[in-house]
Amino acid sequence: MALLRDRGLTLGRWTGRPGARLEKDSGDPDAGRVREAAAAADWAAVRDLLEGRPESRDRTVLLWVVGDTAGVERWIGDVLKTEPESALALTVAGIRYVRWGWEARTSARAKDVSREQFEVFHSRLRQAEEWLYEAAELEPGWTSPWHVLQVTGRGLQVGQVTARRRFEAAVRRHPYHLGAHTQQLQQVCEKWGGSHEEMHAFARESVFNAPGGTPLGRLVPDAHIEEWLSLDSGPDAAYMRRPEVVESLRRAADHSYRHPDFVHEGSSLGLLNSFAMAFSLAGDRAGARECFQATQGRVTESPWRYLNGSDPVAAYRKHRSAAGR
Repeated sequence: MALLRDRGLTLGRWTGRPGARLEKDSGDPDAGRVREAAAAADWAAVRDLLEGRPESRDRTVLLWVVGDTAGVERWIGDVLKTEPESALALTVAGIRYVRWGWEARTSARAKDVSREQFEVFHSRLRQAEEWLYEAAELEPGWTSPWHVLQVTGRGLQVGQVTARRRFEAAVRRHPYHLGAHTQQLQQVCEKWGGSHEEMHAFARESVFNAPGGTPLGRLVPDAHIEEWLSLDSGPDAAYMRRPEVVESLRRAADHSYRHPDFVHEGSSLGLLNSFAMAFSLAGDRAGARECFQATQGRVTESPWRYLNGSDPVAAYRKHRSAAGR
């Protein structure tokens, strides 16, 4: 079995402590800083941190942190008045309005969301789209606006053709952008009007058409977890233990985090947690154990919240114990 490499360090055996902790930001120190600056309405600090993370290094990670920060909607309008042609300010405004829109809608099923909630939701998403398109025009080489437009498009139900065009616009600028691929995976899954077959085909094509070692390997376990979620208790476990599912996970692992060119940083923590859960559900203890060892007890909320919404760390611990150390 290939060993993981962390910028040249081999992770071949468990060196962490038995404890586990939730890593909301995958340990990214800039995420905490930009959240504090956004909460303090310190646009200068937010701007400096975002500009310090170029588009080529996936700036969307930090942008979503700002978008998740309550209160940004109260001051970003003033920034736009003073910097009306700032693509960065427009993108921040757009991404905050996306999150603010989903806050109004809530995560409830559509039948449980009121008409008034939907009106607020759609109004905020439409405003977000205006700003994001402006940002895209000002900075035609940026990926971030198009990535966020994938999210608004799903909320506004723009349809599969338009959604695909937005995805293609994002990956023309950044071919292996994990966020853009993750959004398109959601777009083609069954619950959003696609199908399991289309979802798995998209995951396979994206992973194996990319060079070895990219974080896109995560799409394969995410797709299997998505289908597992759609099944009733009993059939869900049987699905994950199918030989072809286990084999597809192993092939994706070989092409991603087991590949010699894989770099253990940033988004790789989410990838390793996703593989850890998928291998656990598939009954591949060796595969799961390898991923648990590499995470060193650092837990990402997704996908473990699907097993325990109130305590993803407890779900991680349970399956790590079952895999053995």
